[in-house]
Amino acid sequence: MTDPKVIHFEITGKDQQALQKYWGDLLGWQFDTNNPGGYGMTDHEKTGIVVGIGSAPDGSPGGVTGYVRVADIDAILARAAQLGGAVVMPKFSPDGTAQLALVADAEGHVVGLTE
Repeated sequence: MTDPKVIHFEITGKDQQALQKYWGDLLGWQFDTNNPGGYGMTDHEKTGIVVGIGSAPDGSPGGVTGYVRVADIDAILARAAQLGGAVVMPKFSPDGTAQLALVADAEGHVVGLTE
């Protein structure tokens, strides 16, 4: 298994276009919005890490979430529960290629996983 690495963080909120404009204007980032739902992603070669900006799920105020690349999401999800955490969002594929999931520790801090 390769060492887990932080490869992505995302900012979600009520107005993803306004968030993309703000962060783009503030830091000079350009977002590729040719993704499902207009989700914007930076070029990691230019920013050092992929930054994604999208809409928050209904009823959520949004926030910032880091994503860690792991070799086996299913094993990590099972282990999260054993260690007193929780699966916030089970494994899913937003585009048919990447696998994502969200876990939380016992205090509710959420971290994303990608495989």
